[in-house]
Amino acid sequence: MKSFLMKNGVISAVGITAYLAGRFSERWKNSDESLSLFENLPAFPLVGTVSAAVPIPEEKSIEPYAKSGDNVAVRSAQIMKYGFPGLDNVRSFHDFVLSYDQRTRVAHWVFEHLTKDTIKKNKDITRTNCKFTEDRSVHEFFRSTNQDYKGSGFDRGHLAAAGNHRISQQHVDETFFLTNIAPQVGPGFNRDTWNDLEKYVRKLARIHKNVFVCTGPLFLPKKENDGKVYVKYQVLGQNHVAVPTHFFKIVVMENDNNELEMESYVLPNKEIENGTPLHVFQVPPETIERASGLLFFNRISRNKLKRINNKKV
Repeated sequence: MKSFLMKNGVISAVGITAYLAGRFSERWKNSDESLSLFENLPAFPLVGTVSAAVPIPEEKSIEPYAKSGDNVAVRSAQIMKYGFPGLDNVRSFHDFVLSYDQRTRVAHWVFEHLTKDTIKKNKDITRTNCKFTEDRSVHEFFRSTNQDYKGSGFDRGHLAAAGNHRISQQHVDETFFLTNIAPQVGPGFNRDTWNDLEKYVRKLARIHKNVFVCTGPLFLPKKENDGKVYVKYQVLGQNHVAVPTHFFKIVVMENDNNELEMESYVLPNKEIENGTPLHVFQVPPETIERASGLLFFNRISRNKLKRINNKKV
């Protein structure tokens, strides 16, 4: 009898607590005070797994990151000015932010903020000695490794392009962590059309005050001979690194008058005929959002954009 009363007492307490919490939540959600408190906060998540990425290369200690003097939190707020697409395993590097998918071993998305200064040629910066490196800030169960790519026939393709981060050698080095890498077809894609798109984005950064770039993989369905639709993709190595069927890139340009334009692209992860114009791969941003399950630049109302894919809104 005593045990029965205790059990019922616990259940009642939990129920009452949940009820009061719900009532408080409803009142808070509908109050003007709650709106005024949150509406001016920076575009930084209030919940979720967010951490400054401190990957530790085998041959380095953590000291270079701790002593760099960079304020990673401030830079992350600049990069994510217009909102986070998602909050799963968000990791802040010194000059880009990514969300890592532990299941596929590639990022959900990678965000960059480019200016004329960040892409400027810098004689002190070199890619020659950069090495693709495991990101040891990720649990070993969920990491990709160089061994996974070895002999696969796929390139280790950058999501945040190394050429976008020329302020310091450290910024370039960080783009070679495997959390920023995905399997890409080499000839005709990573070394050609995808590279052309990266160069085009840098061109946009030279003529605009700010350029915000979000890049990531897609795993799109395809109808098979039996008439059914499947999502199929290859995996690499012992860690089963997923090979995306496509990649997306969404770009927001901000001019000196604070006017905003958006361009969005989806490219198949396969050899593309040389000379294919980039505008062929433009798609409505909503198409990418539906396919990825993410909302991009959600702090920008689409009707505030001057153009989307070079067409007036």
